[in-house]
Amino acid sequence: MRLKFSITALLLEVIIIVLFGIFVEYENRDTFLSSYPYFQDVHVMIFVGFGFLMTFLKKYGFSSVGINMLVAAFGLQWGTLMQGFWHMKGGKIHVNIKSMINADFSTATALISFGAVLGKTSPLQMLIMTLLEITIFACNEHLVTKILQAMDVGASMTIHAFGAYFGLAVTLILYRPGLKNKHENEESTYNSDIFAMIGTLFLWLFWPSFNSAIASDETFQVKAIVNTYYSLAACTIITFALSSLVDQRGKFSMVLIQNATLAGGVAVGTCADMSIHPFAAMCIGGIAGIISVLGFRFLTPLLSSKLNIQDTCGVHNLHGLPGILGGIAGIVVTAIKEEVRQDVISTPGMQAAALGSTIGIALAGGALTGGILKLPFLGQASDQNCFDDSVYWEVPEEEKLHEIHSNNYDEHSRFEANM
Repeated sequence: MRLKFSITALLLEVIIIVLFGIFVEYENRDTFLSSYPYFQDVHVMIFVGFGFLMTFLKKYGFSSVGINMLVAAFGLQWGTLMQGFWHMKGGKIHVNIKSMINADFSTATALISFGAVLGKTSPLQMLIMTLLEITIFACNEHLVTKILQAMDVGASMTIHAFGAYFGLAVTLILYRPGLKNKHENEESTYNSDIFAMIGTLFLWLFWPSFNSAIASDETFQVKAIVNTYYSLAACTIITFALSSLVDQRGKFSMVLIQNATLAGGVAVGTCADMSIHPFAAMCIGGIAGIISVLGFRFLTPLLSSKLNIQDTCGVHNLHGLPGILGGIAGIVVTAIKEEVRQDVISTPGMQAAALGSTIGIALAGGALTGGILKLPFLGQASDQNCFDDSVYWEVPEEEKLHEIHSNNYDEHSRFEANM
């Protein structure tokens, strides 16, 4: 298994380096240098935010952060190529700060899907999934933004909905009957939930940059920042309120606070730079919080038991449903008021077509990818080895040493008792 992964990883990197050597060159004059702070914020979200958000599993923290880094590092290179091939000038892909932001965006789709299959796939499978998903993502993004000419500045549809439904389709095809009854390692601890909350805070703080990074000018960037800021705030209050309300003992759920508080950033993404009042952004954020909380509470168990969709991180509730809400919000806003970007007038029909095509392509692409990942030679972990770092990582022996110490202490106590 390790030989297959090492050879595949090295081969893919060599191919990428060769392709960069042939096709990629610097932009002669980078007119997007002012976007560097936005790039840095998005970059932190990709590597720190997404990575730590998935550390909630008690024995899968190394893989959550480590494989997240592997996927992100590979994905941003592959994303540069796949997106660049659609925008070549003179047979070359010109890279600059903005193309780096878009490469991170393409990586985000794979990391969202990673959440759906977290703990159940091998590093080799994740590399293959990232390769295929980013390729399909680049095609869908070109369809949405260039052919349909729909608006989606914060990528509620093209990143969040796409990544979620792609991942759900993959996990459906990779369904494991042996995990229908919850695995003993598929739970959190006090410390693992604190680490996951670090990811939530990074994502929450930097989400305004994510939604505004590729806005066409500063005026639209300011709108996107303000609307995202207030949408997240409203979503957070609603999430805390509902978290207490849906619990039988009236207590907060860390799972909901880690995830549903971010749904407002997802949902407002499509119309973040449109002519909406902060009041509307707050309404969108509040509705997103409600949908996400109820999804975690009622829909996730239903999907698992009835449709065999084992969504480890609940990406359907954080990215899928809020992403659809964002697409619908874009349809409504463009129906109420005309929105123009770079001499293109967006219509409700364009927005609806973009949402529908994105979900359709994500489901079809995810199903195809899941079928490929199911091939035996890719080395899927056995059911009993799921959600366990020790399968792929050198893990400190602290727990084993603690167990030995406890056993020795018990034997010593029994000896003294006999004396």
